[in-house]
Parts: sequence; structure tokens; C-alpha cells
Amino acid sequence: MNQHKLHPIFFAGTGSNVGKSLIAAAFCRIFYQDGYKPAPFKAQNMSLNSYATPEGLEIGRAQAVQAEAAKVPCHTDMNPILLKPTGEKMSQVVLNGKPAGNQNAYQYFKKEGREQLRVAVHKAFDRLNARYNPIVMEGAGSISELNLRDTDLVNMPMAMYAKADVILVADIDRGGVFASVYGSIALLSDEERKHVKGIIINKFRGDIRLFEQGKELLESLCKVPVLGIIPYFTNIYIEDEDSVALENKFKILQSDKVNVVVVLLKHLSNFTDFQRLERDDRVNLFYSNKAQEIKDADIIIIPGSKNTIADLYELRKNGLAKAISQSYRDGKTILGICGGYQMMGQSVKDPVGVEGTIKSLPGLGMLPMETTLTEEKLTRQVEFKFLNKEEDCQGYEIHMGTTQFTNDRDITSLNKLNDGTEDGCFISPQCFGSYIHGILDNAVVIDYLLERFDGLKSREAMDYQAFKEEQYEKLAHHVRKHTDVEKIYQILKAD
Repeated sequence: MNQHKLHPIFFAGTGSNVGKSLIAAAFCRIFYQDGYKPAPFKAQNMSLNSYATPEGLEIGRAQAVQAEAAKVPCHTDMNPILLKPTGEKMSQVVLNGKPAGNQNAYQYFKKEGREQLRVAVHKAFDRLNARYNPIVMEGAGSISELNLRDTDLVNMPMAMYAKADVILVADIDRGGVFASVYGSIALLSDEERKHVKGIIINKFRGDIRLFEQGKELLESLCKVPVLGIIPYFTNIYIEDEDSVALENKFKILQSDKVNVVVVLLKHLSNFTDFQRLERDDRVNLFYSNKAQEIKDADIIIIPGSKNTIADLYELRKNGLAKAISQSYRDGKTILGICGGYQMMGQSVKDPVGVEGTIKSLPGLGMLPMETTLTEEKLTRQVEFKFLNKEEDCQGYEIHMGTTQFTNDRDITSLNKLNDGTEDGCFISPQCFGSYIHGILDNAVVIDYLLERFDGLKSREAMDYQAFKEEQYEKLAHHVRKHTDVEKIYQILKAD
């Protein structure tokens, strides 16, 4: 283990979706490969894609992925504030892994009460920094949001508190890279600018040698070295942080594969539940909110939702509920996960207004159960047996609400957990649901889901953990090859 203490490194962005999370994950693995014990940190994350820590608390999925790349257990100190949007302007605030209420954007970003949150994120960083070396930090959106400077918890004020070396990441693929880099640095205060030690140009297409003059111009303009020009890649598969690209995975039916549709809910959460299934060579997976496309699929998956009642209402309003019900009557397979599982029951009730003003809504009526939403959130990692099969399975739960069976007619729980409790509801191979996120990361579940389809080639079971490890190694190799890692170490070791 390398004992030399490095400064924290902070990957800031010229904007959202420039690739900060992936570059942070790459450096988590690079530092691990080089004998250090790194850990990720993002003070504040906004995402519907979350994960349960070993302690049963909730963090953003991106930091869980980065922790996996660093080969350390994920912890709430890696993401002390998680904002989970529940509507156009409202978000659930998760503080140190536990819900701390709902706030609209104006309430959250006003100055009152801001210092308590700042103290919380500083304490989380300090605890992490005492245990790991180096801390691989990530900003949010742009570092130059002038209107939010006084209340900013996650960008330059956090980097300055941590005494971190800041690397500015820019996405050249979207255009305007000179303006975005120069403008981002120019709009910083003199004190903030001192912390910016380098620039990384991300998502470059074409011959990098053609950007040599561009590199020199940027360095001359910004007085900061360009430490890397990272080519765009399509052959490395790391779990996405945001769902912005899901609509691009549109319907293309394939006659030689099982066509699986994930219903594209407005408040869809934990879409990483389907990335293992998407890698299966028997499957063609796409996302859709169009009735005909849903009816054309062989398997329909209703995913998790941050606002179950609002999404259930929308399914009824836009005709998708009818399309799903007709598909079920036609013999298609319907699977619900978490919020989608709740929707498959007879009703979803919200007596205390956890999600809004609608107190109750009929479900899709496929499973003999009803759900009552509660203010208490259940968050935990679980081990279980699927349908009493021998294989050990893993997953995690993040949900608000309790579900009860409404009768005993041919009802079987789907999973038996290692603590002796049960999960989910199974009425036939074509109709079942579960609260467990990550259930489809288990080969035995995928094989069961697909076994009724004839004419498919048999294949060896995919070791998904080994696949993810291979992807982290490929990502680290790609980023190491195209960045000046030696120069970055010099920066992180400088007095």
C-alpha cells in the first residue's frame, strides 16, 4: 500500500454530463492500481438512481460505482446529500443516508439553514479523508453558476475547504469547448482560480494530433495545463449516473431475440436494474412510453419510481395501463420492480400524503395485494433465494410503503430472504413482482425470465461482477493512456 499522502483531487465541470463521474471512477481505479487506497466523494448529488450501503443507508449510485472502482465499501460519507426529484420542482432530501424531508428548489437553495448542510458535508469529507488516500472528488454541473455561488455546497467552496487540486473537465463533443473552458475559469474568483491545476478535454472524436494547436491555445488563454485529451468511447460499459440517454434506446424489434421493454416512467428510478439484462445476448432491451411498442414486446418490465402514484396516474391517463393489461391477457410476461411492483397490485394508498395530494389510486390489478405508502423508508442490502432455487442472490431495497396480500388464492412469495422474511408476489411465470433492486443482476432470475422462449441458443452464465471488473480496468487503461498521470501525481504531491 502506497503511504504517500496525496492532496484530494477534484473533478469539476464546465457543465452537466461532461463526463466527470466516469473520469472520477477511472481515477479511483488508477489510484488503486498504483497502490493507493482511494475513495470517492460528492457533497451533493441529484439523481433518482440510488443505492443501499452495507449499513442500509442511501447514496447516489454514481458514488457506489466509484467506490466499486476503488474496491472499497460504499458509505454515506461519500455522498452526504442526495436530492431525489419527486416532481417538477420538489425533491426528497436524503442527508447522511436518511430522508430529511421534501423541499422545493427555492427552499433548498435559500441561505437560511444552509450552514448546517455545509457543516454536514464538511464533516463527512473529514471522516473520509482520515480513512482514505486520496479522496477523488466530483463537482456538480458547472463550477461557474454565479447565481448559486453563495449557497454552493458541492463545487469550488467544497474544493477549497478540502484543499483539493481542481481538474476542469470539458466535453468537446457538444462544441464550444474554448468558450466553455475559458469562460468557466474566467468567471471564478482570484482565490478560486488558484485551485485549478489542470484541464481535461473529454469525448474527443478523430485524430488527437489535430487538436495540438487547440491545446496550446487553451493553455495560453487559461494559464493552466491541458492534462489530457480523452477520446470518445463506445466499447466500455460503466453504469450510467443519469437517465438522459434512455430514450435513445428506442424500439428495434429483433426476431431472433427476446424483446424486453422497460416502461419509460416520468419518475423512473434505478434504471441500472436493467443493465445486466441488456448485456445478455438473448435479449433486445429498449425503453418506451408508447402503447403499441409496449404491446409488441415479449416481456414488459414496470420499473421503480420516485413517485409511484403520479406515474400510475400517468399510465392510466396515456393508455399504457390498458396496453400492459392487454399484453398480460395475451400471455406476455409482466414483471414489476419496487414502485412497478406496487403498481401491479389492486391499489396504492397514500393516507398521509407522502407523495402528494392523491390519497388512493386503483392499481393495475394483476397481483392480489395492496400497498400503503408510509413516511418511513426501508433501505438495506439483501441476500435471498429466488423461487426456492438453490443459488444465492443479492440485491438491495429502497422504498417507502408496505404491501399486504388481499387473499390467499394461489399466492406465493417470490423471494425468501436470508433473515427468514419473504419478498414479492408470484402468481405465474408470466406475472410476478419484487421490491428488490438488482434482482436482475442474478443469472438464475434472468434464466427463469427467459426460459419459456423457444429456439434460443444456450449460453454460459455471465459473471456480471467479473464483467464489471473488466470494464473498470478498460476504463482506467483508456484514461491513463490519454492523460498525463505522471504530471497529475506531481500536482497531488506538491507542497
